[in-house]
Amino acid sequence: MNIRPSAAIRQNYNEIAELCKKSGEPVFLTKNGEGNLVVMDISTYERREKMLKLREELLAAEEDRLRGEVGYSVSEVAAMMRNAIREAAHEETS
Repeated sequence: MNIRPSAAIRQNYNEIAELCKKSGEPVFLTKNGEGNLVVMDISTYERREKMLKLREELLAAEEDRLRGEVGYSVSEVAAMMRNAIREAAHEETS
């Protein structure tokens, strides 16, 4: 875990930015010894946001399944994927 005082962001911005990029982890900034801010590289942030969205979607699907809602079979999903690929390929050529 990377922890720095909040003054470090003003004094060592480039160093902190490089640390975020290299480590792929957030840097926690403190103010008066207490946690204050979290700074992270934009690609790390975007990756985390995508993971959170996927987890939400998986949780919603699991909740649907537990409520007894009907899902799709493997063959139905495969057919939907083939159709989506065909449509996307058709749109690229149009």
